[in-house]
Amino acid sequence: MAELDTTRGGKSRIGLALAGGGLEGAVYEIGALRALDDSLIGLDLHRDICAYVGVSAGAFVASCLANGLSSKQLVRAIVKQAGVQHPFTPEIFFTPAFGEFLQRSLMTPRLLAEGLLQYVRSPEDLTLLESMARLTRALPVGIFDNDPIRNYLEGIFSLEGRTNDFRKLEGRLFVVAADLDSGEAVRFGASGFDHVPISKAVQASTALPGLYPPVLIDDRHYVDGVLLKTLHASVALDSSAELVICINPLVPVDTADAVEAGVMRRGKLADRGLPTVLSQTFRTLVHSRLTVGLSSYVPRYPGQQVLLIEPSRDDYKMFFTNVFRFSSRKTVCEHAYRSTRRYLLDCRDELEPIFARHGIRYRDEVLLDPDREVWDATGLGDPQPGTPVTEELDDALTRLDALLDRMRLEQPVAD
Repeated sequence: MAELDTTRGGKSRIGLALAGGGLEGAVYEIGALRALDDSLIGLDLHRDICAYVGVSAGAFVASCLANGLSSKQLVRAIVKQAGVQHPFTPEIFFTPAFGEFLQRSLMTPRLLAEGLLQYVRSPEDLTLLESMARLTRALPVGIFDNDPIRNYLEGIFSLEGRTNDFRKLEGRLFVVAADLDSGEAVRFGASGFDHVPISKAVQASTALPGLYPPVLIDDRHYVDGVLLKTLHASVALDSSAELVICINPLVPVDTADAVEAGVMRRGKLADRGLPTVLSQTFRTLVHSRLTVGLSSYVPRYPGQQVLLIEPSRDDYKMFFTNVFRFSSRKTVCEHAYRSTRRYLLDCRDELEPIFARHGIRYRDEVLLDPDREVWDATGLGDPQPGTPVTEELDDALTRLDALLDRMRLEQPVAD
């Protein structure tokens, strides 16, 4: 891959790599980015980034940043206030794939007939159940429709001053997806793949199998890039970034203190059912791979540095929060903002020299302000839903969720 131009204005070349994590991960990344923007001097997430790298939900956020949207604008989009342009809503990510359901259901009669015919022709070789195995082809390959993701981004990138074309961006943007038929990673935005619209590339990168159908681009099917790597920070390192700031929202939770914290009756994730078990399994797999990947960068990229920002393993807010509710999205964004500022402070002795080498320094009046919130510099104040109806609905959902949590905690559990 061709290297970028030399440093801009004598500044270090800084890359930004954002991992996946669904809607919750995107909200976390936006809160963390706002903390970096607010807490550091000499780092402009629009002008100072030589390479943006995004995978899955991180591709969604990275594509907005590369298009000139500020962290303030992204925070404002999250809260869905009246008058906010392009509100960031769960419906974008979780619209049922009715078209996929219909298309697959129409295949059922043909597949059933083929299976019966095969059984009649070879009853001694196949059981009836084995002959019917072809009916699995009628199962939907995705529960949700990912066209709304592409449509949402197309709307944003069609505005004046923005673009849906990788080649017209000021900086470099790389959206990573996996080629379903070859199992190889593809860097949309790199030479040979920069003709694909940004919104289409993000749609492909977020197509997690089982949740979303594969995305067809140039007669190839693509799925979520997290299947191969968690961060793909090496893409920014390959672009000669001297410092790559990575944000990863997905870490496995450690429930050792969950009972004491009041979030669980006992520290057993299996008690919470299949979704929680699958979530912990997926988080463990991707985080283990992330750890291995980061350790391999040291010998491969001497002189280049990688800084990882992620939740702690006892961060129960990130693991147990339901971001479908407005108040929960606020909570995750604010939590990410505060925890990132706390990380910058707690690791100051280690981080300050690293930042200094790249022309970045701490903004103490922000970091040392215990009352500062993510909304303070966004012009929002403490955001509320846009209408009385949404306020009442959100309040009802909050109270219902709290009641269910109490019932879950009080319910006897067999040991």
